[in-house]
Amino acid sequence: MAQTMFGVWDYIIMIATMIASIFIGLYFRFSGGKQKTNDEYLLADRNMSIFPVAVSLMASFMSAITLLGLSAENYYFGMQFAVINFAYGIATPIASSLYLPVFFGLQKTSTYEYLELRFGPQIRMLASLTYTLQMVLYNGIVLYAPAIVLESVTGLDRLISILVVGLACTFYSSLGGMKAVLFTDLLQSFLMFGAVFSVVIFASIQLGGFDQIFIKAQDGGRLDFSNFSIDPTERHTWWSLIIGGCITYLSLYAVNHTQVQRLLTVSTLERSQQCLWWSWPVLSVLSIVTCISGLSMYAVYKECDPMANKSITSPDQLMPYYVVDAMKSAPGLAGLFVAGIFSASLSTISASCNALAAVTLSDYVSRWCRINPSYIPWLTKLAACGFGLVFLALAFIAEHLGGVLQASLTIFGAVGGPLFGLFTLGMFTTYANERGASVALLSGMAITLWISFGGPRPLPVRLPVSVQGCPLNVTLPVIPPTQPSDYFYMYRISYMWTSPIGFVWVIVVGTVVSLLWKQEQPWQKAGLSHPDPALFTPPLANRLRAKYQKKLSVQCELLNQNSQEH
Repeated sequence: MAQTMFGVWDYIIMIATMIASIFIGLYFRFSGGKQKTNDEYLLADRNMSIFPVAVSLMASFMSAITLLGLSAENYYFGMQFAVINFAYGIATPIASSLYLPVFFGLQKTSTYEYLELRFGPQIRMLASLTYTLQMVLYNGIVLYAPAIVLESVTGLDRLISILVVGLACTFYSSLGGMKAVLFTDLLQSFLMFGAVFSVVIFASIQLGGFDQIFIKAQDGGRLDFSNFSIDPTERHTWWSLIIGGCITYLSLYAVNHTQVQRLLTVSTLERSQQCLWWSWPVLSVLSIVTCISGLSMYAVYKECDPMANKSITSPDQLMPYYVVDAMKSAPGLAGLFVAGIFSASLSTISASCNALAAVTLSDYVSRWCRINPSYIPWLTKLAACGFGLVFLALAFIAEHLGGVLQASLTIFGAVGGPLFGLFTLGMFTTYANERGASVALLSGMAITLWISFGGPRPLPVRLPVSVQGCPLNVTLPVIPPTQPSDYFYMYRISYMWTSPIGFVWVIVVGTVVSLLWKQEQPWQKAGLSHPDPALFTPPLANRLRAKYQKKLSVQCELLNQNSQEH
């Protein structure tokens, strides 16, 4: 199926994208503060403007896997998934008003330093190691998956894809630091939008109008938004998408170190909250346009499904196949598309290089070694470069790892819920202690990983496709009917519920264990009578401040009375 159809213009557009990204890295290496301090390298001197940070928040988690997977999701399962954008709207004010002020107030390089201040050092190490492992595996697949898809469809050698993306990305994020990462994200986001818009526009022209996409999608049952079922075994319902979407979004945008580090690159809390608010429409526009691109490909292939006629072997290949099949007449469009897919990978990987360098230095190196402060910026750059090369190595050995790397996406979902539960437990309660939090986190991750990886599990039921219009005599494969009751109930639960289950588990178990198994809190060890209100979410922090002020004023009154009596 692979067909080398890249013309001169396609290569020019792809190479220009890479050169522009590298140039941005070099520019920030040799301008301004020249990345001499860790504050500039990891937090862009905390003086970034709002727009690049808002766009970068979206770009760092919309990877190529998301773009390819989301369009195929809408093609094979319909547009119900677009409902998740409401969840993002509900979760944004929660993240900006209840979680962000705590991290912004503390101004720590690593998000996990919060856990040591609130609970103790062991839980910080546990959470930090979990994050590091999760991100390293995830970025291996972020590099590898698109390269395989592009090779199978466009004939572009996967070695070239992996090397070009991996090396360019490692180079500019190691040299230019956070400023380079944020500005390349901006450029790459425009290319991601360009890639998905080009698919929708081209399909509209092909079909004779934008409205035709929705008319044909409606005929094929792709526009059904009516699933309000409360059954957790249904793959996508309003409930699973809004509740699961909220918790997933919060586990990324409220407490994930990659995102919190970006939110600390602006000067004030208000500006940081604006970044979060602005990233929501940017994310939703990309998400909805990608959904529509899936419907537009369905409208084009309504009478002859490319997977049924063996033109492609997996749903992820759908979008690149459409580009090769339909857009080859327009020079440069395929190059724009591939540049968009590469950009989606670049923005995710560069974010991770920088974020993992910050965690490595503040959570591991500075903790175990005494380092001369002048060496720290160099060590951070080395760490960023090292992680980039680790991702490259992982992408190269990915084919020999079998399902390990594919599983990293599942791990990403399974770990997010419990970690979000852990931070919530710390910020919303004063009684939770390190023992309770550790037991809750470990058992919560065990539960979510078991639910995610356990099997056998039933295959999701796709909407019907047609092969009537295919030139050759193609028959649809017959799928033997299965009874859902043949499978264990926990393995039938929709993947959208994994994060909420992990979140609730950590809150409940953490509360019960902390109340039954008492332990000295960090502030008690330090000889203080009460915790620092800055460690808690603003509503609780305000109550604590008022309570301590009252206590203080009562003590002062008693002292005054005693002195008057004497």
